[in-house]
Amino acid sequence: MRLRLNPLRRPARSLRQAGLVLGALTLAACGTPAPTHFHSLMPTEIAARASAPAASGVVVRLEPIRVPAQVDQPQWLVQLGDDSMAVLEQERWASPLRDEFQQALLEELIVGQGAIDARTQPAPGAAASRVAIDVRRFDSLPGREARIQGSWTITGSDARSNSRCEWLIRESASGSFPALAAAHRRAVVRLGAAIGQALARMRRGEASGCPALDSR
Repeated sequence: MRLRLNPLRRPARSLRQAGLVLGALTLAACGTPAPTHFHSLMPTEIAARASAPAASGVVVRLEPIRVPAQVDQPQWLVQLGDDSMAVLEQERWASPLRDEFQQALLEELIVGQGAIDARTQPAPGAAASRVAIDVRRFDSLPGREARIQGSWTITGSDARSNSRCEWLIRESASGSFPALAAAHRRAVVRLGAAIGQALARMRRGEASGCPALDSR
């Protein structure tokens, strides 16, 4: 793996942004193996909420999430300040990214938005709304931000109402790798909240619309 850093092309700020990753790779090259750190996309912030949301009455079936093949692995693929990429063996997701994303988003829809999981809690007589997520970009920029971009398609429970939205979510992440993981968790929570609101509007017979999801 090559790390391409050209001080003649990039300002000192870009080099400082790459320093966090370079430090981790340097430790890995030393005689003492660097410890492996495991991170999760599961939205731990949900546990801190004062009370559970009221049940929305929406029955949801979350289809398998599609993520780019290059990031669908436990090891982190990060983008450095000079636009080169690096795979970090010591920074890993607890499971392949697609599984992490699927579990975390479903958790937000059920626990955070009060939806009902059609697989485990079927509601008698209630048809499920199918949610398909296509993640086209899952960018990790150490010292800068977490960024995910893609689209969702919701097929309403009556098979007549549909919603398709494009979205881009950016969360700042300065400092450490845990801060970068936390930024990705916040992005997934924001995505789940937006989908939950769209599902609730569709259930009321309203236009679902597409929320403005961008930098915060």
